[in-house]
Amino acid sequence: MENPISDPLVENVIVDDIADVVRLEASPEGVVFVTLKRPAEHNALNALAVEGLAEALETLHGAEGVRIVFLRGAEGEFGGSLDRAQVTVASEDWIEDDVRGDAVAAGRLLRAVAATPALTVAIVEGAVRSLGVGLVAACDMAVARYDAVFAVPDLKLGLLPAMIAPYLMRAVGPREAQALCALGRSFDAAEARRLGLVQEVVEGPADLDHAMDRLIDWALTSAPEAVAELKTLFAEIAYKSPDHALIESLAQRHAARWVRPEAREGVAAYLERRKPRWNR
Repeated sequence: MENPISDPLVENVIVDDIADVVRLEASPEGVVFVTLKRPAEHNALNALAVEGLAEALETLHGAEGVRIVFLRGAEGEFGGSLDRAQVTVASEDWIEDDVRGDAVAAGRLLRAVAATPALTVAIVEGAVRSLGVGLVAACDMAVARYDAVFAVPDLKLGLLPAMIAPYLMRAVGPREAQALCALGRSFDAAEARRLGLVQEVVEGPADLDHAMDRLIDWALTSAPEAVAELKTLFAEIAYKSPDHALIESLAQRHAARWVRPEAREGVAAYLERRKPRWNR
């Protein structure tokens, strides 16, 4: 991966203290890694880390040439749990407005993940808790090591996992999401795969690398503008029944996409038995 400071795809927005907790790397091919760097704290998410991840991802929204984004934690742990030091401070004063501000920041981060036009992939290792589970759910897909462990234990503390709820429901369905949150139990990567939170389970670090290579190869064959439009479409029609109005709307979108330059290039490449310009 190239250093984002010199990479033409993205600006180096990771500045000041944020650079200590978030690393952004991009390649000329459009492959981006966003890495949380708090291994001494098991990659727990404090206010600075939440802000840094959100800024990095929001920058990618407007960057040209980004094709796939991997989100992971440093040194083999995805993390994402509540930061103990930050919880300690919050519990000393019990100021509702301060807690609300932290929750809004977490919501901004999750929205930044979900709204990224390129494909997003969570690379899951180690323990994943609370907001970390929300990050996995907000990504388009996830690959996990077999020994990864997930949990949403907020209710055990008398808290509510409100900010991750929409994303977890989208990933595993409302009934499963409610059960996971209500019980707060731990579950392994195999169960996460069964639930739909994770799309692939692998053995070790080398297998993770191979899985990422496969996803990169596949992602680079898909038209980037069409990928962004597909993500918008799925977000808008989730849980909607296909009534007449929706069918008409989908048909209109299908037709509009067909006549766009990117589609014309893709169809021409198919007919001419060559690769389209985005897959060379």
